[in-house]
Amino acid sequence: MLNPQYSNGGQGGIQRTWSSASRSEDSWTRHLKKLDAFPKQREEASEFFQKSTTGGVITIVTAVLMAMLFVSELGVYLKHRTVNKLSVDTSRGETMTVHLDVSLPKMPCSWLSLDAMDNTGESHLEIHDHGVTLQRLDRRGEPRKNAAPEVHEFGPKQHPAGTDASEDQGAEHLDPAYCGSCYGAESEGHECCNTCAEVREAYKRQNWGIPNVKTIEQCVREGFDSEIERQKGEGCRVMGDITINKVAGNIHISPGHSYSTNGAHNHDLTPFAGHPKSFDFSHTIHRLAFGQEYPGMKNPLDGHKTKQKQLAFTHMEGNIPAGGAYQYFVKVVPTSYVTMANSTIKSNQYSVTETFKEPIPGAGSLPGIFFFYDLSPVQVTYQEERRTFISFLTSACAIIGGLFTVAGIVEGTLFAGSRAIKRKVGVGKLV
Repeated sequence: MLNPQYSNGGQGGIQRTWSSASRSEDSWTRHLKKLDAFPKQREEASEFFQKSTTGGVITIVTAVLMAMLFVSELGVYLKHRTVNKLSVDTSRGETMTVHLDVSLPKMPCSWLSLDAMDNTGESHLEIHDHGVTLQRLDRRGEPRKNAAPEVHEFGPKQHPAGTDASEDQGAEHLDPAYCGSCYGAESEGHECCNTCAEVREAYKRQNWGIPNVKTIEQCVREGFDSEIERQKGEGCRVMGDITINKVAGNIHISPGHSYSTNGAHNHDLTPFAGHPKSFDFSHTIHRLAFGQEYPGMKNPLDGHKTKQKQLAFTHMEGNIPAGGAYQYFVKVVPTSYVTMANSTIKSNQYSVTETFKEPIPGAGSLPGIFFFYDLSPVQVTYQEERRTFISFLTSACAIIGGLFTVAGIVEGTLFAGSRAIKRKVGVGKLV
């Protein structure tokens, strides 16, 4: 064999030969060939391969399964998943917002009082001016026509801010020198009570219960009783947001003016004395949530509907209507939700149990709807995550390789079995 050689023009320099380069390449490729894990059949031996209809069917089925599982795995990879973990809630001095939406088809708005109290002693009485509105409902439980949600207080409507009490109905024709009695609730700067609203406000400042309105000249003149009668038969929808301390407490909807005396919470029910029917606190809870909504949030009381059953007693002492107390004991669990964008939603979820308390004569039980809430010391954190590409690639390879291997085993078993059967038929051993 002729091996061409190159020199540096006969100057005795370095010489390169094709023969040495070829030997080096052959040695390198031989070593690589030894590492080949995918040996190929020679073309001239292709006639030794045998293809079958069964193999073709298995190949098609395997390919379809591979495609389906790959697409499914790709969908799982592209979607995020939510993982959760538990930890001790270390937050202090925080507040939370309660989103409340309750319909009471048998209780007029002017009869109701919404109060919130907690274990620190802080209380918010008749919180109709803290983002809470009351929508009057007709006898069918539907919003009254042309009646938008508005702020109400118990009894006749009060004076709008910035107006004079003398403009109130029943007081507009009074003598300018008239000074109505406050019935013992006078205070500095408030010596005269010319309207029923001013008498009630004076008693409120003293933390006293409202006396029988039938004995108050101003209330009789303004028709306080007729205002109560005017909404009789209507319903009310209470809706809005209440900001409370992050400590145990309660929120309740009850009849009558609420006030506090020597640390005791009271409701004045005397205006309802002689009312022929008991208080009916049938209700529907459209929404009760503690905190901001997050993906997947579930509130157990949303959509809860309750109809009051027949009471054993319709009236209590003083001929005051009786009523049952619906009590919901709520366990609030602080919850954080971390999105893929690394933004955190601080909220709460809760579990609840409920009871109904029948009125007991002489026990002084207050009718209404009560939400007693308590905080869990454990916090739940939900975090959105997505699988890594390496994990997706590993799963995809496992799917393709596993199906290919299983398909090979199935096809080989079927092929060997069919050959064995044909042989036996050929020699007459299988009839």
